[in-house]
Amino acid sequence: MEASCNRCHQSVPAESCFCPTCGLPQLVYSSEDPSAPTAAERWTGAAHDAATVEWRPALRVALMLAVPAGLLSCGPVWPLSLLWMAAAAAWAVTLYARGQRPGWVTTGAGARIGLVTGLLAGWFAFAVSSTTLYGMRTVFGQGKEFDDKWQGAVAQASQQWHSMSLDAQTITAVNSASRLLLTPEGRAGTALCLLMLMEGALLVFAAAGGAIGARLMARRRPQA
Repeated sequence: MEASCNRCHQSVPAESCFCPTCGLPQLVYSSEDPSAPTAAERWTGAAHDAATVEWRPALRVALMLAVPAGLLSCGPVWPLSLLWMAAAAAWAVTLYARGQRPGWVTTGAGARIGLVTGLLAGWFAFAVSSTTLYGMRTVFGQGKEFDDKWQGAVAQASQQWHSMSLDAQTITAVNSASRLLLTPEGRAGTALCLLMLMEGALLVFAAAGGAIGARLMARRRPQA
């Protein structure tokens, strides 16, 4: 005997705990074994397992995908790095869920796995970028080129501010900021702020990708 789902009103097979169309949990009544757990009890246990992350296998798949995602994030095309990070996080959730029971995770668990994947990938990208820049400056002697580019960028930004109709106090502040940015401390602080902003964006997209991956896996969860 088939019933209809209360949400989408599609037919639900007998003894099925979930709607095959929208995934809504269903109440199942059975008189064969009164001591057997009800559908609500089975759903509660599955939801608890799906919301709990086994971090040892989760860290294994997260690290496996964080390395290539971190390398791709070091590329010159910054917007694509965000998409690669979201895809890596979704893939990590998919691989983790396939090796677990009941074979799917909640959106919150997927977001946590994606966040860890983003953290690992971000640190790996930071290490690779720092090592590359240090080698180019010290080993290959390209420090003067970096300094010239930075000084040119600061000078261009200062000229744009001076071209506006600003008062004397604002112009003084712009000149002070330009002098600060040209110092080693100013350059280091600016680079650190940019890296923190990039890492924050990567974490947001990684968490979103993990949540999306968990959502897609939940739609294909097996029926009890």
